[in-house]
Amino acid sequence: MYIEYMEKYYENITSEKKLTSILIAVNDNSISDFAYMIDEMKRLVEACDMDVKDVVVQELANPNPGTYVGTGKLEEIKILANALEVDYCIVADNLSPAQLKNITDTVDTAVLDRTGLILEIFARRAKTREARLQVESANLQYLLPRLVGMRKSLGRQAGASGSLSNKGQGEKQLELDRRHIERRITEVRRELDSINHDRDVQRALRQKNQIPCVSLVGYTNAGKSTLMNHLLSSQNADDEKKVFEKDMLFATLDTTTRRIDCPDNKSFLLSDTVGFVSNLPHGLVKAFRTTLSEACLADLLLIVVDSSDPYLKEQLEVTENTLKELGCGDIDRIYVYNKCDRLEIIPSITPYNETRVYISAKNGFGIDKLMSEIKKSLFKNNRVVEITIPYTEGSLIDLLNREATVLETDYREDGIYVKADISRKILGLLDLKGLIK
Repeated sequence: MYIEYMEKYYENITSEKKLTSILIAVNDNSISDFAYMIDEMKRLVEACDMDVKDVVVQELANPNPGTYVGTGKLEEIKILANALEVDYCIVADNLSPAQLKNITDTVDTAVLDRTGLILEIFARRAKTREARLQVESANLQYLLPRLVGMRKSLGRQAGASGSLSNKGQGEKQLELDRRHIERRITEVRRELDSINHDRDVQRALRQKNQIPCVSLVGYTNAGKSTLMNHLLSSQNADDEKKVFEKDMLFATLDTTTRRIDCPDNKSFLLSDTVGFVSNLPHGLVKAFRTTLSEACLADLLLIVVDSSDPYLKEQLEVTENTLKELGCGDIDRIYVYNKCDRLEIIPSITPYNETRVYISAKNGFGIDKLMSEIKKSLFKNNRVVEITIPYTEGSLIDLLNREATVLETDYREDGIYVKADISRKILGLLDLKGLIK
């Protein structure tokens, strides 16, 4: 039954045993850099706390539609899996339900394709209720068309043609499993809708307060969480406000938002979002759409890139395509080239007229330059005004000292002269008071 399968699934992902696997791939020359794809798959397997015992590559013009690698190679993989006593056979591509069934039946070992592997990583990493529900939703939709062949002992209907009297064991177990999954998908969506409503309320409050929002986006393991923690440390934030960081793919899944206060009374909200990866399963993009919408509602995107990665161009392309799919293509952005401490030479020329900053979130290099660029972008609509505030409006002086950058103050007979860099929100308030000329 479906419930039995899920219990076994979650028993596996919570097991303390170090699991082992072999990696299977077809090289059909459609991928420009096959070696990079294999290396990324190895890192995904490692992120799932598994060891890769061996890699099996089959050279084919096209993957076999029934068995992916062909029946002969599949028999070789079966022998290898038994000899190495591995727990999983992991396929580097996304498999059709028929391919997954045929491979599993032949090798007699648990099989995960690329989507299944990423889903398992997400299931391990999800911490908050929202992230767990989103992962469950994606996992259920992935599982639904793959129920066939999942169990050997499913009940089968019997019956003579044209007769309703002989229905055998009744409804197929397969149909019961499918109905259970569909019912659970509906329940999860309902719970997520409730969470999304709470998130919308929080967003409306932020917009009312006119606090600008910045989102950290980029390829997984580029250093987004490390950058957020460094900015929080710079203002002596408590450890409980920091996010989990580790040198691995998909170390964090939960979107975290923190307020960053600058010394000149300028503040903004910084959100750390889930990292992207090439061929990110469509179901996951759909499930995490509400979480990733933090990026779509941001005033500024910080696209974090691992500048030491030889495949940063491909990773940037994946990031840009994912943002375009989410509808974030027109938002202002700063390209943050992290881990520059691993570079021998830091480029001095910025191509394509993009705003590019080289930093090291680990040791703090370039953070001041990054903060300067963030403020330049977020507060470009600020205005420097010179006003005289009557002594009876002392609360306005307090407001300016708290939420604006006061450049000059002079106490005069007719009031307090102030020269300040102010936001649109405060500008509107002063205008209502008749102080802006």
